[in-house]
Amino acid sequence: MTKDSNGVELNAGDSVQVIKDLKVKGASGTIKRGTIVKNIRLTNKDDEIEGKVDKMGMIVLKTCFLKKS
Repeated sequence: MTKDSNGVELNAGDSVQVIKDLKVKGASGTIKRGTIVKNIRLTNKDDEIEGKVDKMGMIVLKTCFLKKS
């Protein structure tokens, strides 16, 4: 079961919010705190999700840096 940083269960298609500025490996920019990631997809790891971020495309994020919005 995939959970966010507050322990709330995440499902495919949910929207989540980034709770900390994150540097992205292989990219020149960062994902700022408060960025909304819409329509997430669950991976086969419980602590990761896939989501599309503006100007960066599809990336994998750790759920410990996200909260459900």
